[in-house]
Amino acid sequence: MTENTLNFSNDPVDPAGLPDFYEATLYPVDDHWLPYALISRLWFFLAALLVVTLGPATGWIDYAMWTFWVALGLVGLLIWTTVVTWMDARFRGWALREHDLIYRAGVVWRRTVILPFARIQHVETTSGPLERLFGLTRLKCFTAGGMSADLSVLGLDQETAEQVREYLLEQIRDDEADTDGNRPATPAATLDGDPSE
Repeated sequence: MTENTLNFSNDPVDPAGLPDFYEATLYPVDDHWLPYALISRLWFFLAALLVVTLGPATGWIDYAMWTFWVALGLVGLLIWTTVVTWMDARFRGWALREHDLIYRAGVVWRRTVILPFARIQHVETTSGPLERLFGLTRLKCFTAGGMSADLSVLGLDQETAEQVREYLLEQIRDDEADTDGNRPATPAATLDGDPSE
């Protein structure tokens, strides 16, 4: 038996003794996130409500009672979306730790992502016109083999997003430098061919 086989162990781990990521202090998103999210999510409802309420008056729709119930349903959906968006803005948060980035979002379907720095290959910041209007920027983290972002942190102000981006890029550079420094030297014969030739 080899030494690795003799030293192998697979002891059980007590779940109660595991570190709790909830102990990390999550920073809330920027205060401008709530009005941005409300406006970006309510455009559809307002447009649909306008069509349904003005339809009978303009002759587009002949069923006045049907449009009343549809309009009432849209108003209810509008109120529900507003409440959920407000709750989401209060729940949404992010944190940086020594070795990973945490992002939490959602109300009905809650999602918490913990992305280790060692997996991050590329980081970028982007913002749409409405986000720029509110001074917001989203941070996108890409891992190896992914065409789309594996983690998008929404609701950061531009300065914070750029600072976090630079910090993550620095961690990636340090990790690559450590990996290259610990990598065993490649034999000359592999790089330059057989020295006897």
